[in-house]
Amino acid sequence: MLAKRIIPCLDVDKGRVVKGHQFQNIRDIADPVELAKRYNEAGADELVFYDITASHEERPIFLDIVEQVAAEIAIPFTVGGGIRSIQDIHQTLRAGADKISINSAAVNNPELIKEAAQKFGSQCIVLSIDAKQVSSQKWHIFIKGGREDTGMDALEWAQQGEQLGAGEIVVNAIDTDGDKNGYNLALTKAIADHVNVPVVASGGAGSKSHIAEVLTKANADAALAASVFHYNDIRIPELKIDLEENGIPVRRSCYG
Repeated sequence: MLAKRIIPCLDVDKGRVVKGHQFQNIRDIADPVELAKRYNEAGADELVFYDITASHEERPIFLDIVEQVAAEIAIPFTVGGGIRSIQDIHQTLRAGADKISINSAAVNNPELIKEAAQKFGSQCIVLSIDAKQVSSQKWHIFIKGGREDTGMDALEWAQQGEQLGAGEIVVNAIDTDGDKNGYNLALTKAIADHVNVPVVASGGAGSKSHIAEVLTKANADAALAASVFHYNDIRIPELKIDLEENGIPVRRSCYG
């Protein structure tokens, strides 16, 4: 089994890290640069930065903040939000991102995934999926910060994204986002079983056991979380030790 990855997520709005519940009731948490430095030092495997209102507001991503964060960390850095074109991807990579996460733009123009993968390589193109359950074992893709139901089947879209060239898929379950009651194991496993690229689980982490569950029972390659790390409910070094003691491989070099 390959080493599992632990990935903190910075949801950024107006230059500040924020967090909400099912994409609502957004509250301020911290400065993104300071928080990024903390995670880099704590042994996070990667870091994700989402400009959560860029797509909805139809504006460019805050590249100055991306540059500031990238300058402070030495771990792989994924950036998303407001990415609509090859030029946007190019500028964001030049600002210091290692991977680019696309969501709404990929739904509106699936060929963007293919073009980006061909130009920059599949390894740095991440398809981010915001999914919500609409009936038993059926999930739809939502865009624009979870505001708009596309009617697209999440499993089919994940497969299409892989075929177009996405090298990784982030599965964010809107139903469990911010609940801290656990990831959506059914959704995550369904997508992981339908694709051959790494799957990152997102939405619902509240304890170390939740992270262990999604990495084993749902076949996720990585676990992404926000508030449990931001508020130190879970400390990354302790989490990695706990995972390893439970037979889940992690990258030891990240925590000594």
